[in-house]
Amino acid sequence: MVDVTSEVRILGAEGPDGLTLRTSGLSARGMPELRVEGLPPYLGQGWARVLAALAQRLAASAEIPERITLHPDIEISLTPAGDGELTPVPPAGQEPPAGQEPPAGQDLDHWRRDVLLRLFPEART
Repeated sequence: MVDVTSEVRILGAEGPDGLTLRTSGLSARGMPELRVEGLPPYLGQGWARVLAALAQRLAASAEIPERITLHPDIEISLTPAGDGELTPVPPAGQEPPAGQEPPAGQDLDHWRRDVLLRLFPEART
């Protein structure tokens, strides 16, 4: 795996719609930057770690993948976000975990929290 920890930074800003996190440094390798918007503040630190893991996989890829597997049961799709950036989103057709129904209108937040807790179980405490 490529070590990009000294070359790629995760930058964040808080706005009226939540946190925006983005990478800075992938473009120096000819890769698109990653960006996630509208994060609830309590997911900020965890999703900075998720973006770092995605950046590492992206930098190690010969081509820009449509999906990245971070864990055997965690697959993340990358979709164009404008300005040449990519946004991590749930894979098409992904169903919520059995027995868990996200609150109406909070599907993306529920998925983001689920990804975070499955990758970093220590975040539960």
